[in-house]
Amino acid sequence: MAFHTYLLRCNDGSYYVGHTDDLESRMAQHQTGAVAGYTAPRRPVTMAWSETFPSRDETFAAERRIKGWSRAKKEALIAGDWERLKMLARNHKG
Repeated sequence: MAFHTYLLRCNDGSYYVGHTDDLESRMAQHQTGAVAGYTAPRRPVTMAWSETFPSRDETFAAERRIKGWSRAKKEALIAGDWERLKMLARNHKG
């Protein structure tokens, strides 16, 4: 079974990070407002990024890590800008 960490762009421009074992179903739940909480009043949402992991533990760890990132770092991830992502990570530690 595959597990997914995902990043949604909400209608208000904010980001939401989550994880699931059924990405298509979870996205539909976010779109319809079936998921109570952060995304429900910020619909519609769009998938900005996702990655598949072999275990739920790895997926949850990725979700927790990304949730702690700055907006700039999330945007570098979405863009696939690995150099900027590394630079932002270095600057955060310094």
